[in-house]
Amino acid sequence: MKILQVNGSARTQGAHSTTIAHRISQRLLQEQPHAQLEVLDLSTHPVPVFDDNAIQALFTPANARSTAQQQRAAQSLALVEQLRNADVLVLGVPMYNFGISSQLKDWIDNVSINQETFRYTPNGPEGLLKNKRALVGFARGGLYRGTEADTQTPYFKAWLKFIGIEDVQFIYAEGLNMGEEANAAGFATAEQDLNSALERFQTT
Repeated sequence: MKILQVNGSARTQGAHSTTIAHRISQRLLQEQPHAQLEVLDLSTHPVPVFDDNAIQALFTPANARSTAQQQRAAQSLALVEQLRNADVLVLGVPMYNFGISSQLKDWIDNVSINQETFRYTPNGPEGLLKNKRALVGFARGGLYRGTEADTQTPYFKAWLKFIGIEDVQFIYAEGLNMGEEANAAGFATAEQDLNSALERFQTT
């Protein structure tokens, strides 16, 4: 089993979402000692910004790309290949202003490529990354789970399904900035969520 852990925080140190992601991967390795873990930390190894250069490169047919477009397309396609090679995707997701970090959004945009991770059909989009699993660890300063302020859960459900990953478990660490007791309770809840996720992971 190959695990790809993507740390989505902008912080190089002390990121709660990275702590959660590491914990998820640690538990997976305990369950599967022979598994291989690859970590992509977007704070120290940011992916290219998904801008007009990226769009022009990826929308230009491969045989018509300029040298610069070939180089830019290759950067996105390398990230796609890294994701495609993984059996399990672990995401560490911070909440920034009710959304996600720009670093994580750039990664998502770089790997969401028509004919690579999804395709359009007469019946609508079809995800191409089949037979994969995802564990998404959320780290939040406040309490948003189950409220309309939780924009992240539906976003990741929709996006992961869009690229073909439908076996998804969510782990929530919340209230982390609300004092020591709330912080401890938030990590304890995350551990409970992880226990439940791994139980389902083992039975499916």
